[in-house]
Amino acid sequence: MPKRFFAIAAAAAMHSPALAQDSLRTPSPRATEPDYPPAACAAGPQTRLTPDSILIPPAPLIPTPTPLRGLYVNRWAAVGEKMWQLIDVAKRTEINALVIDVKDDRGYVLYRSSVPLAREIGADTVAPMRADRMRAVLDTMRAHDIYPIARIVVVKDPVLARKRPEWSIKRASDGTPWLDKGGNPWIDPHHRGPWQYAVDLACEAIALGFSEVQYDYVRFPDEQRIVTEAAFPLARGRDRASVIRDQLRFLRGSLRPLGVPVTADVFGLTTSDSTDMGIGQLWEKFIDAVDVVLPMTYPSHYARGNYGLPHPNGSPYKVIDRALRDAKRRSAGIPNAAKVVPWYQDFTLGPPRYGPAQVRAQIQAGYDNGVHDWMLWNPGSRYTIAALRPGSDRAAAAP
Repeated sequence: MPKRFFAIAAAAAMHSPALAQDSLRTPSPRATEPDYPPAACAAGPQTRLTPDSILIPPAPLIPTPTPLRGLYVNRWAAVGEKMWQLIDVAKRTEINALVIDVKDDRGYVLYRSSVPLAREIGADTVAPMRADRMRAVLDTMRAHDIYPIARIVVVKDPVLARKRPEWSIKRASDGTPWLDKGGNPWIDPHHRGPWQYAVDLACEAIALGFSEVQYDYVRFPDEQRIVTEAAFPLARGRDRASVIRDQLRFLRGSLRPLGVPVTADVFGLTTSDSTDMGIGQLWEKFIDAVDVVLPMTYPSHYARGNYGLPHPNGSPYKVIDRALRDAKRRSAGIPNAAKVVPWYQDFTLGPPRYGPAQVRAQIQAGYDNGVHDWMLWNPGSRYTIAALRPGSDRAAAAP
C-alpha cells in the first residue's frame, strides 16, 4: 500500500470541479488484445521436488464470502503471535477474511518457496514461515470459514530490482537504476518477467490453499520527478495506463484456469480523478481487467480541497460517499466491470485520531451506497476491535 500522496491529491484538488464531468467521458474504443494462455503452473498438476519447500497436495479452496469483510495482515504479524490473535478476531467478529502478505513491498516472500526465481534471488530467506506453521494457519482459517487472500506486491520489489537490474527503471542520464526517495530501485512495469514472477507466486499460494490473489503496487512510482529522470525504452508509444491494463489482463488470463478471483489494489483517487495521475491507474482502463478492484479510499490520503472538503481526514463519511458514488458512475456502461471492494482506514495519520466512530462512518458510507464488502487497513495490523460487530453479524448484508 502506498504512503501519502499529497502531491497527487493536491494536483487533483486543483481541478476537482471538473472531475465528475471528465470521468463520465466515454472511453475510446480499444484495440483487440490477446487472450493470454494459462501460465505453466496453472495448466495442470504440479510436482515439487525442493525438499525444504512446502510440499503438499493442493488444498481445497474456500468460497468467497458474501459480504466480504477483511483485515490486512502484514508479513511480520503473519510469522508472529499476531497471526493467531487476528484469526481469533475473525472468529469472534464480523470479519470473515484475512489478507496476508505472501510477497511484501520489500520483496520478501512469506515462506520458503518452490518458485525458482524466488529461491535464486533469496526472496524467501528472511525469517520465512515454517511449512508446518503455514499449513496450520490455513487449516485453522478453513476450519472457521475465514477466507484467506494472498497479497502479492508486484513492481515495488527492491530485492528483485537489485538482483535483476535489467528489469529495473533506469535513469535517462546514465542508464543506472532509478531510485525512489527511500533510495530503493523499482521494477519497470513494462517488463513481462516481474509479472510472470507474480503469477508463479500466485500459483504456489493457491496450491497451498489461498483462495484469492490480491495484487498491489500495480503501477508506476508516485514521484513526479520520474517523468524527467527516467527512461522507458519498452513503452513503444503506449501510455502508462495501457501498460498497466495489459499487464493486469496478463495476470488474470494466466491464472484463469485456477478458478480464483484475481484482484488489484489501486489508489483511492482513481475513483474520481480523470487522469492516470502519472502512475498508470486510470479507472476506465483497469476496471474490466481484473475480477475485483480495491480502491484505497483512506480519508487521510486526500488533500485539502478534494471533494470540496477543507479537511477530508476529518470527514470520513463524506470522503467514502463521494469516492464510491464516483466509482459507480464511472463503471456504469463498461461491460464486465470489476466489483468494487473499498479499503477503509483504521489508522491515525494526522488529526483527528481514528477510533470506532471514524471506522464505522466509512463502513456506513459504503452501506449507504450499496457496497457491503470492505477491507480494513492498518500498516501494523493493529485494529480497532470496538469498531467491529460481533460474529453473529457475519452473514448480515447491512448494518
